[in-house]
Amino acid sequence: MKEIPTWDKAREAVLKWGWNSTCYQIVNPGMSHWYPADETAVVGYVVANRTAIVAGAPVCEKELLGDTVTKWEAFAKSRKLSVCYFGAEDRLQQELGTKEGYTSVTLGSQPIWNPANFVRNIENEASLRAQIRRSLNKGVRVSEWDDAKARRNPQLEEVLSAWIKGRGMPTLHFLVEPDTLGDLRDRRVFVATQKDRVVGFVTLCPSPARNGWLTEQFVRTPNAPNGTVELMLYFAAKACVEAECTYFTMGIVPLVLPSAKATFADPFWLSILRRWAEKHYTRFYNFKGLKQFKAKYKPDDWEPVVVIVKGKRFGLSHLRTIVKAFTVCEPELALIASLFWQLGRRKH
Repeated sequence: MKEIPTWDKAREAVLKWGWNSTCYQIVNPGMSHWYPADETAVVGYVVANRTAIVAGAPVCEKELLGDTVTKWEAFAKSRKLSVCYFGAEDRLQQELGTKEGYTSVTLGSQPIWNPANFVRNIENEASLRAQIRRSLNKGVRVSEWDDAKARRNPQLEEVLSAWIKGRGMPTLHFLVEPDTLGDLRDRRVFVATQKDRVVGFVTLCPSPARNGWLTEQFVRTPNAPNGTVELMLYFAAKACVEAECTYFTMGIVPLVLPSAKATFADPFWLSILRRWAEKHYTRFYNFKGLKQFKAKYKPDDWEPVVVIVKGKRFGLSHLRTIVKAFTVCEPELALIASLFWQLGRRKH
């Protein structure tokens, strides 16, 4: 029997059992994959500082999660790798939360909706309706492009490249891999055009076992009319409603807690770092602004994004390792690169 390439095996597993909002990210470029002997699961991960950082959680049927974790961690141990689960959601939290030898901390949150509520909230909110009207009056139109049209489309790649260059951070990978235009078979792509010129696009990737979608990217050109992103998200959510989906999320907001009244047993140093980042790191990454943007669509709830590590404590070394997984380079170098980018922009 012909061997199925690991990427296709991972994709098949995700389409069968994918539940986490980030489950489809394990087929992104740069991911490694592990399978148990019976191939009833797959783990997508990257290695940084001798740590295997799992993208969310093992992808498998819920009943097999505990057994899969045991087998996966035995494999990691045989390779002399520590284990960290980044972006763990409710299933894995319940599985490991009562077991000794694990520590979890909250590093952010993600808003979730029933897509019908997302659409309704836009239609009932005057400021959002005004933004959409503004873009429509400027001639912006949104349509869905299939894989054949969108894959490696020069206009989409040009928009994405310009958007990445304007972020002020090194290109991120792992769960926020920007290079997704090479294969869009299972994704949905909604493109905004103005006079036949692409001014933005939104990509959705599936969370099949949850009957829903993650807004993986929402990208616009610097000169796109105000309201372009709102219009694209409105059309994307309406398409989810038409498909009778019941889950819709816009992804992680780093270092932001789910709600002001929520309490978490996080390390003291992490609480201080979170407050410092929200106050001073806006020039590089606007955590607070990102939360405000997503909050204006009035989420049904905010889910904690949890990191689970093996051991009695979550240390600064764990955080550095996670940052390295996203930036590839050492965190300090990423910060320095961002600083020089900001200084260069101010000179112009």
